[in-house]
Amino acid sequence: MVSLTINDQKITVSEGTTILEAAREVGIDIPHLCYLEGINEIGACRVCIVENKGMDTLITACNTPVEEGMQIYTNSPKVRKTRRINVSLILSDHDCKCATCVRSGNCGLQKLANDLGLLEIPYENVAEKNKWNYDVPLIRDASKCIKCMRCIQICDKIQSMNVWDITGSGYRTTVGVAHNEPIEEADCAFCGQCITHCPVGALRERNDTGRMLDALADPDKITMVQIAPAVRAAWGEGVGLYREESTTGKLVSALRQIGFDYIFDTVYTADLTIMEEGSEFLERFTHRDEYKWPMFTSCCPGWIRFVKTQYPELAGNLSSAKSPQQMFGAISKTYIAHKLGIDPDKIFSVSIMPCTAKKYECDVAEVNDADHGKDVDLVLTTREMDRLINADRIKVEELKEEPFDDMFGEGTGAGVIFGATGGVMEAALRSAYFLLTGKNPKMDAFKKVRGMDGWKEAIFEIEGVAVKVAVVSGLGNTRKLIEAIKAGKVEYDFVEVMACPGGCAGGGGQPIHDGEELAETRSKTLYGIDSTAKIRFSHENPTVQMTYEEFLEKPLSHRSHELLHTNIEEWGL
Repeated sequence: MVSLTINDQKITVSEGTTILEAAREVGIDIPHLCYLEGINEIGACRVCIVENKGMDTLITACNTPVEEGMQIYTNSPKVRKTRRINVSLILSDHDCKCATCVRSGNCGLQKLANDLGLLEIPYENVAEKNKWNYDVPLIRDASKCIKCMRCIQICDKIQSMNVWDITGSGYRTTVGVAHNEPIEEADCAFCGQCITHCPVGALRERNDTGRMLDALADPDKITMVQIAPAVRAAWGEGVGLYREESTTGKLVSALRQIGFDYIFDTVYTADLTIMEEGSEFLERFTHRDEYKWPMFTSCCPGWIRFVKTQYPELAGNLSSAKSPQQMFGAISKTYIAHKLGIDPDKIFSVSIMPCTAKKYECDVAEVNDADHGKDVDLVLTTREMDRLINADRIKVEELKEEPFDDMFGEGTGAGVIFGATGGVMEAALRSAYFLLTGKNPKMDAFKKVRGMDGWKEAIFEIEGVAVKVAVVSGLGNTRKLIEAIKAGKVEYDFVEVMACPGGCAGGGGQPIHDGEELAETRSKTLYGIDSTAKIRFSHENPTVQMTYEEFLEKPLSHRSHELLHTNIEEWGL
């Protein structure tokens, strides 16, 4: 243990504790900008500087371990003056047009400058410019980059993709795509984790709200929107609602006020995905010699981009089932259009997703099979949807509960937990058990796949047959799992992969809370919805049953393969 004082408060902490961590233990908040606990502790921004009595040089609190007898001052005159200079210098290299920045009001630098009372910058502004392809889902604005290195560390340490790197030298030092490649030629998975961990607006998703508003204003378009499972656990964060208040019914009400013609639930096609993917797994499992193992899930386009660029030889191991988003798009312009008496060529199909890679997925030619343009015309992130709600000045606290539109807004608890890591696996096993045995398992039979561990594994016995499964989230963990499989260290039958840590609940399109990871909290919301759902098995969804009876015939039928399956090996990047 080490004893020291911080702002004249005596404290004793464990050896190895940083000054920043020690200050927190006595309720003292030291401002910082580049710091991310356990990921980026490099003192790049020089905002967390503090004074150690007896030392001429100020020291960074985020990466300086405490020492016996230290007398630390976090707001001495010297610290205040130097901190203001350091932040002013950062601002001199930053495009300060906050009114037109996507992070205005939710920006670490903006808050810091306001807190310090920096109303004028005494230095010439030399904000960097960059060329960028604004058609890709991930946008980087170099004029807003503060060189904090968070994006590099997240991409390297958590996602293992190494997309970002330091380029240049001296005052030209900056962050850019590694090897000076265009982003569209890099191995980027478009997972968006760099976006959610950027403290400013240097990284963002492609803004598609303008196209959405154009579609809403077009009298020849019928707007049909689907809402992903994980969105319901996070949308309220961006519009000022408490978690308990931000119900799906209020979200539906808000979208009706914005002007969408039809509002449906992606949970419906999550259940449909389970029927197709679960049936595919049983087909493979009962004909083991004809297939490669393990079988991987295919719901996550970030994971698909990862396997296509990093392990293309494994693309054939992925389920051929499309994601719930793409299944809904295909069904919306075929069966749903027929059921509702709508001209499918007039449908403008929109999905609201917790994900930035979904913007890439809907543009992949191989997933568009309904023959009425793109199956999904436009993807909005949760953040973009929240901006639409805020732009229309919708009083969210006064919203009434409204249901989804009839039939295709009906889902099960199994479909809802798709948004949490382990949820796809659990939902699939629930229905695979039924398809194999003709009876439902106990509700918590497969709960071992729940939890926030980045790599989970379990063995379940179904009618005396052992099924070895694994669940992995985060591309760094995914790489470790695949390398272990290739080395023969582990062996599985079925593996769920989600590109973002914690699954879609922690997706790259979700609301941003700097320094907070909310995937676990949001996942608990999803599991809570599942636990109280009237129907908790995908195969019991009456709309799914009706879809097969009236349109698809059965899982893995010829029409199902035409509309709901894809050849991932043929996907373009």
